[in-house]
Amino acid sequence: MNLGYDNAVAVVTGGSSGIGLATVRVLLGAGARVALCARNQSRLEDVAGVLRRDYGEDRVLTRAFSVLDEAAVNAFADAVRETFGRCDLLVNNAGQGRQSTFADTSNQDWCDEYELKIFSQVLPIRAFLPMLKEASGAIVAVNSLLAYQPESHMVCTSSARAGVQNLLKSLSLELAPDVRVNSVLMGLIGSGQWTRRFAEREDQSVSREDWYRDLARRKGIPLGRLGDAEEAANAIAFLGSRAASYITGAQLDVSGGLNRHI
Repeated sequence: MNLGYDNAVAVVTGGSSGIGLATVRVLLGAGARVALCARNQSRLEDVAGVLRRDYGEDRVLTRAFSVLDEAAVNAFADAVRETFGRCDLLVNNAGQGRQSTFADTSNQDWCDEYELKIFSQVLPIRAFLPMLKEASGAIVAVNSLLAYQPESHMVCTSSARAGVQNLLKSLSLELAPDVRVNSVLMGLIGSGQWTRRFAEREDQSVSREDWYRDLARRKGIPLGRLGDAEEAANAIAFLGSRAASYITGAQLDVSGGLNRHI
């Protein structure tokens, strides 16, 4: 399938590791030029060096900043226009989950979580929207299965994720027909938090393969394993491509069958 990314320009937030970096690689491999951002400048510079080596100096643009810094987000959009002249796809991937129950979530925790989840969508969309409209482009948000299937030990994140999903549905209506808006609902992907939890496992003699297999069994994942970051990236690339040109306001479940909702 030709995803139609030749000469296209994609922007990926949270693009220096995990699903974000896998998405950057998939998009570059499909022919796009990619601008990526992340907070950690040192890691971003290391990643950028490898990407430029593998895909070409003129196809990669990087900036280090927080997506909650409105001025920095706007400056990033200006840099993308100046460097590449357009933006066809915005992938909003920034933001990780907070583990907490209702009893141990403070007022400030609630405020911080909602600010991160909502404004990591709002600020990049607002900044890149003029270019997306010009290109009849697409927005793909990386969200979580928690939006529809909350867990009590992640009550704050689950609630915020549901709010994000509602926002995206509203935007899919408001921005149509100029810009398509879709999301991916991630289950357990073998990167990010699960890599960290594996490193902190009680029995350090257990291999990654065995630890992940046992986790998938305990979580009841029908496919019997955690997902791979590249599998998530492929779903994102599809929704952002011309191959999905008649899809908007949708959510694609990438959870190995973990979903229990209809």
